[in-house]
Amino acid sequence: MSRRNAVLLLAPGLALLLFGFLLPSVMMLFHPPDTPPLDVGRRLGEMLTDPFMLKIIWRTLRIGLIVTAVCLLLGFPVAYLLARSTSRWSGLWLALAIFPLLLSNVVRTYGWLVVLGSKGVLAQALTGLGITDHPPQLLYTEAAVVAGLVQLFLPLVIVSCYSSLSGIDVRLEDAARGLGASRSATLRLVLLPLAMPGAVVGATLVFAGAATAYTTPVLLGGTRQMMLSLQLYNYSSVTIDWAGASAVAILMTVLVFAVAGASAWAGRKRVTV
Repeated sequence: MSRRNAVLLLAPGLALLLFGFLLPSVMMLFHPPDTPPLDVGRRLGEMLTDPFMLKIIWRTLRIGLIVTAVCLLLGFPVAYLLARSTSRWSGLWLALAIFPLLLSNVVRTYGWLVVLGSKGVLAQALTGLGITDHPPQLLYTEAAVVAGLVQLFLPLVIVSCYSSLSGIDVRLEDAARGLGASRSATLRLVLLPLAMPGAVVGATLVFAGAATAYTTPVLLGGTRQMMLSLQLYNYSSVTIDWAGASAVAILMTVLVFAVAGASAWAGRKRVTV
């Protein structure tokens, strides 16, 4: 394909992205309605020195990183087994693994309310076994938010890692084993570097989704586990503070791009090593 044809094919999508997303986002971030531009910078400086906001920023970063790590630890082995499976049912297993993506986030989150509620399955099991005398407080905790977000974004890691692992020739692993490498050495020195691009894509998608998610944190964490997404909603829809909303949006954008850049750099370094 010639360069001219490639530009013509990309032009409509790029134009839609520029005028339908990027331009309004930049205007909203740096020049919100009825707000002087310098007011956003002032609010941003106040947030970076406010202990309450710093706690929210750190909680958002911490939950995003924990969810990303758990999804990678759980999703990579599943993707590897699916990519190396020779069963005729492997396509069905892959479809079942990514099936949750077809369901609404609200539906999946409400499922956790049934499990983690004071009269839920887990609480009743703990009290029935005599582990606790009273139903424990499982909802509105950081662990509940992490569990809900892991279930929400785990399929993304499975899909991205599967696409990367399925393109790796199995004979490379056989060659490494034939040269005397152990299973762990083959995984560390051969498989992981080649599968790193898919893992980086999955990690970026998961962190971006976890750090900016609203429905799951508000239903499972509530105001006890305040995150930047809930604070953004409060500024934009409750107090109608456009400067504060824009400042929070800038913080979320910088946070996501910083972690995405760090994961891409770590992935390139891992591949070169």
